[in-house]
Amino acid sequence: MSATGNFEGFQPVSLKQEGDDQPSETDRLSVEEGDPGKDPVPRRISRQSSVTESTLYPNPYHQPYISRKYFVTRPGALETAMEDLKGHIAETSGETIQGFWLLTKIDHWNNEQERILLLTDKTLLICKYDFIMLSCVQLQRIPLSAIYRICLGKFAFPGMSLDKRQGEGLRIYWGSPEEQSLLSRWNPWSTEVPYATFTEHPMKYTSEKFLEICKLSAFTSKLVPAIQNACKDSTGSGRGRRLMVLTEPILIETYTGLMSFIGNRNKLGYSLARGSIGF
Repeated sequence: MSATGNFEGFQPVSLKQEGDDQPSETDRLSVEEGDPGKDPVPRRISRQSSVTESTLYPNPYHQPYISRKYFVTRPGALETAMEDLKGHIAETSGETIQGFWLLTKIDHWNNEQERILLLTDKTLLICKYDFIMLSCVQLQRIPLSAIYRICLGKFAFPGMSLDKRQGEGLRIYWGSPEEQSLLSRWNPWSTEVPYATFTEHPMKYTSEKFLEICKLSAFTSKLVPAIQNACKDSTGSGRGRRLMVLTEPILIETYTGLMSFIGNRNKLGYSLARGSIGF
């Protein structure tokens, strides 16, 4: 709960050094504007009180009115998610989590989706977590030995696309896009897409904590050596395969983009406070 303070009682104060008797530029202007035949008597200048953002919020990363809408920034929400996922992975696979990141997934229809990414010795886990109900909704497991290509670069769209996005991202391939079926490609809810695209979460700059876990470069620096180690230790079909890390545009094949336009503008892919609806 926040309240806006009343600052009408504040008066402007002139800051002068000790022994400085020279009038300020504002006082000099007020003297010159008086009648020329009268003694110069400084007039009191009425100023509108103003409070800068740095006065109210000294932390440069803190944007309270924006960040409070995202449930992931609520006290204890992120910590609860981490503990839930650690316990689940320990019970199901016995693997140890090496890293934890909060990123935005961009699907093949350009829809933004809030995701938690976890990295173990053998697996990359992509988790859809409900920060409102504090529960894991979906968990996708990708063997690190199956990942053969990583692309880093700016987003690119077809020339006739109506909903384009700026910025850079990361795309991870564990299957060939050419083998993707036509039905899967044109189904916005398909789970058979053989790659995943990520960009940085919008809450990256709200605090030092989120700055670390939302940084795409930090995730990439941990992911690449983990995949290389997993490929060396693999005894399956991926043995001897070398990981390719490329710097190239990331193509998102959307044209009209009406669905993503509505969803992304309203942040439908995030656990967000929508406000109350009533009569």
